[in-house]
Amino acid sequence: MQLSEGKIKHLNALSNKQGVIAAAAMDQRGSLRKSIAKAKNAPENQVSDDMMSEFKEIVARVLTPHASAILLDPEFGLPAAKARAKNAGLLLAYEESGYDNTKPGRLPDLLPHLSAQRIKDHGADAVKILLYYSPFEKEEINDIKHAFIERVGAECEAVEIPFFCEFVGYDPAGGDEKGLEFAKNKPDVVIKSMEEFGKPQYRIDVLKVEVPINAEFVLGSSVYKGQAAYSREQALEFFRKAADVARKPFIYLSAGVDNAQFVESLNMAAEAGTDYSGVLCGRATWKDGVPIYAKDGAKALEDWLSVQGVKNINAVNEAIKPAKPWYAKAGVAATA
Repeated sequence: MQLSEGKIKHLNALSNKQGVIAAAAMDQRGSLRKSIAKAKNAPENQVSDDMMSEFKEIVARVLTPHASAILLDPEFGLPAAKARAKNAGLLLAYEESGYDNTKPGRLPDLLPHLSAQRIKDHGADAVKILLYYSPFEKEEINDIKHAFIERVGAECEAVEIPFFCEFVGYDPAGGDEKGLEFAKNKPDVVIKSMEEFGKPQYRIDVLKVEVPINAEFVLGSSVYKGQAAYSREQALEFFRKAADVARKPFIYLSAGVDNAQFVESLNMAAEAGTDYSGVLCGRATWKDGVPIYAKDGAKALEDWLSVQGVKNINAVNEAIKPAKPWYAKAGVAATA
């Protein structure tokens, strides 16, 4: 499918001068409230909506001068969208936080008072959907998810706003996604998901993907924890296989890991020679600021972000220098 002029314009607004998406992510809602409450040693209902907005606003103000864009949510993130640096594009989340836990299969839902048109009216350059997805889930559950993404894709196409689809793998049998067994299966989960959502019926413009390995289980990696799921060469081969099946530009998400692990994963992506087009990096940049905010308040968070947060985002910016422009994978001329 040809990209419309409107979508190209928005994708350029989300990218740096090299055509690489170097974006920060601050759209966490339920997980952020839980983290602040835990650090405060208080119930979640003591973390007010104003605190959620304040945290996001500080992150946006301090980090966006070092990013090409920021991903926020419309529930608590609109003041942060206004506080972002002029150089930074904006992505807004369209999905409800978490998933429907009244039914099996981690089914997604959309924010009820939102649409692709309304996201565009908020000044966003892209719609983002997070989908929990496993190619090994029951067929009838995945069919619901496929139809869901087709609907969002058609909606984005109609109003000429780019569609970023983020899929996060899980174990349908309920195993530990941070454990050794899932690490062994993760390449298959990521590669098969990238294959599926590269299909034209979804009208996805950028795939927001997990790295296809867990760096803590790569023998000899800088974050190796003592149990091996793969050698370094095997890990690099999984990066190549995932890149080879991608029919769309793809960027890596940090998936809640710390800065050292994410940077190590990006170094492997570069070593493997993958043609990824950047990152959407959230918690790896700012999560260590949560307890500081919870205990010492807004000024302390701002001070921490100004030093360590900026250092974290610059480490990621350095690691993505080998990334390739999104338009190369999308088949769009650089001049567009």
